Amino acid sequence: MTTHTATAVLVHGAWADEASWDKVVRLLHARGIKTVTPRLPLSSLADDTATLNRALEPIEGPIVLVGHAYAGAVIATVQSPKVKALVYVTALAPDQGETVADVFYRNEHDDKAPKLAPDADGWIWLPTEAFGIAFAQHATHAEQQALAAAQLPISPACITVAVEQPLWKSLPAWYLVAEHDHMIPEKTQRFMAERMHAHISAYPMDHLPSVTAPERVEAIIVEAIEHSKA
Repeated sequence: MTTHTATAVLVHGAWADEASWDKVVRLLHARGIKTVTPRLPLSSLADDTATLNRALEPIEGPIVLVGHAYAGAVIATVQSPKVKALVYVTALAPDQGETVADVFYRNEHDDKAPKLAPDADGWIWLPTEAFGIAFAQHATHAEQQALAAAQLPISPACITVAVEQPLWKSLPAWYLVAEHDHMIPEKTQRFMAERMHAHISAYPMDHLPSVTAPERVEAIIVEAIEHSKA
């Protein structure tokens, strides 16, 4: 087993928690790659950035940041010099002056995409049935049930604030495009990946490949670590 000096920090998006990375973590550990899986509060982009910054502080050595979905915006807001590369897993990558909502709604969603709106307390939840239709349709029924039970809602404050200059403008980026994604259209993913000049891989996966295609996620993280000489 080769021991890598880089730490892969795996950041969950909306409606999933850090356990959604478990399969990828096991694969990376088998390669000798250290991992950290922080939990975001999903209360605002500023809160999530602060949480991620705190998680990065004690890590020694280089870091490769990996973000799923909404977390693509979060990983691009940190400024730690330890970060050497960014990996986007079906993730959102707003440019300076854009919000997460701007890129999320850039292209029309298909008829399997869920309708999203805040509840009476101001949180956006994913409808339970959406886990099997749009979010992780390639997962087992048991996995879909577990995801729905553990889902973390997101605040509109996460997706309606314009970002500052994103880190992908100064660091190498990798992007895993999910061709069967009903949450973020493939066309939108490719637009963002091409705009950031990312190293692009594309497969017929759903929105949560960390659960349904973990080997694909592992491979792109390893590629980012090796090519960035982290």
